Amino acid sequence: MRNRFDRQLQGLNDLLIEMGSMIEEAIGIATRALVTQDTRLAERAILADREIDEKEREIESLCLKLLLQQQPVAKDLRLISAALKMITDMERIGDHAADISEITLLIANDPHIKELVHIPQMAEATARMLTDSIDAFVKKDLSLARAVIEADDVVDGLFDAIKEDLIELIRLDGANGGQAIDLMMIAKYFERIGDHATNIAEWVAFSITGRKEPQ
Repeated sequence: MRNRFDRQLQGLNDLLIEMGSMIEEAIGIATRALVTQDTRLAERAILADREIDEKEREIESLCLKLLLQQQPVAKDLRLISAALKMITDMERIGDHAADISEITLLIANDPHIKELVHIPQMAEATARMLTDSIDAFVKKDLSLARAVIEADDVVDGLFDAIKEDLIELIRLDGANGGQAIDLMMIAKYFERIGDHATNIAEWVAFSITGRKEPQ
């Protein structure tokens, strides 16, 4: 009985890794679409959100099956409960990748008002946070989960830098205002992705220790 349960838990890990890979790819596509102003890539990122939603439902169904059929002990119950919480944040990250691409479609015909440097850095940092948080869950690695939580400070710092740059561009030329607001929204979505990745890491810590990590 336990062997079967362990196989199902491994299946849960595999699905989480698969969902994480899908989201990481969506972030990458959305970022490339923004930087290159490629509307076809932006549309791909938007369509990917549907597949991510379907994967969330698949994982949720497996978690509920494990809870109802296997009567897990306390440690396993924490693990499954954490997975249910994690996929909610993971689904929201997929939503934000689509949100970014929708803004990209709106501004694709206008040249960028500045070279995009910090936004791709935010994208890379948040994608790494997502991957590391899922790795921490699968490997039950508390130190890696804590490293993800600490990495959110880097994302917040990049957001502050972008905000300052855009405010200065608006001050120099009010005509930059429209796109500056759009780029600010994109940066805000990446900041939220970092927050969701942090939430995932906190649930990983809960699955290991039985308590959420302090902010």
